[in-house]
Amino acid sequence: MSDPQNPVAEPAYQDRTFRSPAGIAGGVLLLALGAWLGIDAVIRGEGRTPWLALAGLLLAVPLVVAFTVRPAVYANDDRLRVRNPFRTVTLPWGSVAALRSGYSNEVLTPSGTKYQLWAIPVSLRGRKKAARRQSQAAASGDPTAGGRPFLDPSRSSARASGDQAMDELREISERQAGAETAQGEPSVRWAYEIVVPCAVGAVLLAVLLAVT
Repeated sequence: MSDPQNPVAEPAYQDRTFRSPAGIAGGVLLLALGAWLGIDAVIRGEGRTPWLALAGLLLAVPLVVAFTVRPAVYANDDRLRVRNPFRTVTLPWGSVAALRSGYSNEVLTPSGTKYQLWAIPVSLRGRKKAARRQSQAAASGDPTAGGRPFLDPSRSSARASGDQAMDELREISERQAGAETAQGEPSVRWAYEIVVPCAVGAVLLAVLLAVT
């Protein structure tokens, strides 16, 4: 129970989290299918089949997790943290030169280094649907059909979800780029929890396949 005379300080900010629900759902289905087939091969297989199944699972499961469940983007008032399949990149807002959208969503640093935002995929189909809705709104005389969408919550449905996320990140970047607490250099950490099992599984699988 908190003491009203000495209240516990609340955090000054919280992370905004951006992930791909479709990617996570696909990953969970792939993991369930792989577990079913792999466990069946381990239990019922003969000869080298159980070992091949185990090596295949050791290689495949981390890869599926890396490309579907793992990717995420976290943003707060101080920094942007990008968790990609094999790396986690932390960028203080002062080190973010631009957030660019094309066939993929990327963050660029002043030195020209770019990092892809795997957790915020680009959906060309979603963009077409959003553009069609926006055109219909403009044709009907909707005064909110123009302008900057992240400044007008009523227009959130007129943008593809990935573009909405990028709009929000750009707004935070513009607001916080000069903040004293948002300065620093980008840092990169490799996801050894993904890389090491994949490497071990690949080596084990190659050895088993090479043995006659």
